[in-house]
Amino acid sequence: MQRLTADSVTLGYDRRTIAENLSVEIPDNSFTVIVGPNACGKSTLLRALSRMLRPESGEVLLDGQSIHRLPAKKVARMLGLLPQTSIAPDGITVFDLVSRGRYPHQGLLRQWSPEDERIVRESMESTGVAELAGRYVDELSGGQRQRVWIAMALAQQTPLLLLDEPTTYLDIQHQIEVLDLCAELHETQGRTLVAVLHDLNHAARYATHLIAMRQGRIVAEGAPGEVVTAGLVEQVFGMRCQVIDDPETGTPLVVPAARRKRAAAAA
Repeated sequence: MQRLTADSVTLGYDRRTIAENLSVEIPDNSFTVIVGPNACGKSTLLRALSRMLRPESGEVLLDGQSIHRLPAKKVARMLGLLPQTSIAPDGITVFDLVSRGRYPHQGLLRQWSPEDERIVRESMESTGVAELAGRYVDELSGGQRQRVWIAMALAQQTPLLLLDEPTTYLDIQHQIEVLDLCAELHETQGRTLVAVLHDLNHAARYATHLIAMRQGRIVAEGAPGEVVTAGLVEQVFGMRCQVIDDPETGTPLVVPAARRKRAAAAA
C-alpha cells in the first residue's frame, strides 16, 4: 500500500457532492500532479488528502490509518500543505514565518533547539530566500512569497508535501522557478509531492505521475507520456489539439487547434 490513499471517498460542501466513490493512490516518491477543468474536484481531492476536508463517506489513509483518527501534530510531522491562498500575519519576517514550520516538532519537553535553527536555515537556503530572512513577508514579490511559504513547508520536514495551485498569480518566470524548485525537492530529497496545476503543459513537463479528473471522477492516470493524448485532452477539457514532443524535454506538449479549425469542426 502507498503511504497516502483515498478509499471510496465521497466529497462535497454544504450538501453539494463534488466527487462520489473516488479512490486514488499517490505513488510513493513521485511528483504527482492533478489536472482537470475548473470545478472538477482537483482542489477538493487535495483538501481531503491533506485532512482539511472530512469525507462524507470512505476514508483517507495515511500509512494505513484513517487520517482523521491520527493526532493533528502527528499528521503535521508526516504531511505538509501549501494551500491555494496563504496569508502571513502582519509584520512577520521571513525567518519567523519559516520557523513556524517547526511547530509540529515542539512540545512541553522539546522547545526551540539548535537543530530547529539549522533546519530553518537550510530550508531557506534550498528555496533561495536565505538573504530575505530579515525582510517582512508583505514586502516581497509574489514569487518570493511563494518560495517563503514552500520554505516553511520544508521546515516541517515531512516526507509528503501537498501544494494547491502553487503557481497561481505568478508570472511565467516565477511559475517555472517554483516548479523547478518542486522538481529539485522531489529528485534530490526523495519527497513525495502532490500538486494541483491548471497548466497541462507544465503538468506534463514536471510530473512523474499524472491524474486527470473531470466531474469528480478520475478519467486517466499514469506517466504523462502515456496518458496525455489528443483524445484525453478533448475528453477532459473539451478542446481539440495536437500533442507533440516538447523540444526541450521530450515530454508531451499540447498545441490547441487554431480558432478557424475549431470553428470549422464545430460547423
